[in-house]
Amino acid sequence: MENFTPVYGTGPLLGIAAGAIALLLFLIIRLRLHAFIALVLVSLLTAVAAGIPVGGIMPTLLDGFGGTLANVALLVGLGVMLGRMLEVTGGAAVLASALIRAFGEKRAPLALGVSSLLFGFPLFFDVGLIVMLPIVFSVARRVGGSVLTYTLPTAGAFAVMHAFVPPHPGPVTAAVEIGADMGLVLLIGLLLAIPTWYLSSYLFGLWIGKRIVIPVPDDIMSDGTVDHENPPSLGTVIGLLLLPMLLIFANTGVTTLAATGTVPEDALWVQVSQLVGQTPIALLITVIVAMLALSRGRFTRQGMETLIGDSLGPVCGIILITGAGGMFGMVLRTSGIGGALAETLEAAGLPVIVAAFVIALALRVAQGSATVAITTAAGLIAPAVQAASGLSSIDLALIVIAIASGATALSHVNDSGFWLVGRFLGMDVKTTLKTWTVMETLIGFIGFGLAFGLSLVL
Repeated sequence: MENFTPVYGTGPLLGIAAGAIALLLFLIIRLRLHAFIALVLVSLLTAVAAGIPVGGIMPTLLDGFGGTLANVALLVGLGVMLGRMLEVTGGAAVLASALIRAFGEKRAPLALGVSSLLFGFPLFFDVGLIVMLPIVFSVARRVGGSVLTYTLPTAGAFAVMHAFVPPHPGPVTAAVEIGADMGLVLLIGLLLAIPTWYLSSYLFGLWIGKRIVIPVPDDIMSDGTVDHENPPSLGTVIGLLLLPMLLIFANTGVTTLAATGTVPEDALWVQVSQLVGQTPIALLITVIVAMLALSRGRFTRQGMETLIGDSLGPVCGIILITGAGGMFGMVLRTSGIGGALAETLEAAGLPVIVAAFVIALALRVAQGSATVAITTAAGLIAPAVQAASGLSSIDLALIVIAIASGATALSHVNDSGFWLVGRFLGMDVKTTLKTWTVMETLIGFIGFGLAFGLSLVL
């Protein structure tokens, strides 16, 4: 809503924001209301409380919802299609087996982690973990030792990629909210994801696996085998994983060269490179290539259509939640709450990147969902980002990583991932806290430390 002047001062606006977040947490935690409904309801009540005219409330809500979904729904939908095709055809098993042969069984945790990093680009955390667990259990039985030694590097890889790298909904939503370049977020997210995973998941997994010995569960995927008829070749799998990244990186590189005058900005090949390297277009091209490459000898046209359609069902809830988070963010900006928060942070002297991490961390601890924490924190911090002077495109990408890091740390009993890992490995709550929670916290704080350090240097 344009030309709206806030009707309250900084103090009352911040009070409304605090009340809105408290109500949101109460609805989700105590009343067990679905996050989508809770976010829509709180957005509406916040708009009313902040004094937005009745005629402007619905346009504000719809602008926030639609503006976020315009980016998020495309990327998440196309990403999950690609991941589902690779999952069903056995691409994960092919890649993991090849890496284990290359690294050797003694370095099996490293091989499993690297393969999970690669498949963490198109696969969501829970899907990727379930796909890889039979391979993890099979290797753990063959090589020996605690199953934690093999599972934590695998689970940590999917967790890092899910938090840091588009097309996953968290970083996509945060990038949209604060206006960060998606290609740059992808590039920096990948660069920071690798050392973060190595320190927090791989090394920690080796260390904790020697101290807490968990046998491979016998009642889940008991034989540890993964059988796929006519799986894709290793070259096909790697090519499909690299194709969207190469297209996106080419766009970023060509755009930089054009901005510096190295290549002519109006040249046809430059414009084509920029178009096909836009993240949604790059993923669309990859999905079409994957449909052609993976359907041959495996699926009829109707079978592939069914597979693609079925892949979208599980992510509808995530897409709606991110859209509702964008709605809440728009209300915060329009009402003046975001501006009031920006002034407060500036007066306190707290760097925006630190505030982004702290807000996301607090929301994560309070309600458990990383998606809700990211969308809410991004909406709160976006006006402060816009008001801050001197922030480069790299700074914006690093703020996205800071938000994602805060929304990853301190996973505990209110997080579905906590129970997913604990249940599959047969761990009690205390052991899950000592393993999974510590690893997630290391991911969050190491990731933020790397992002904050880069923000000081670059």
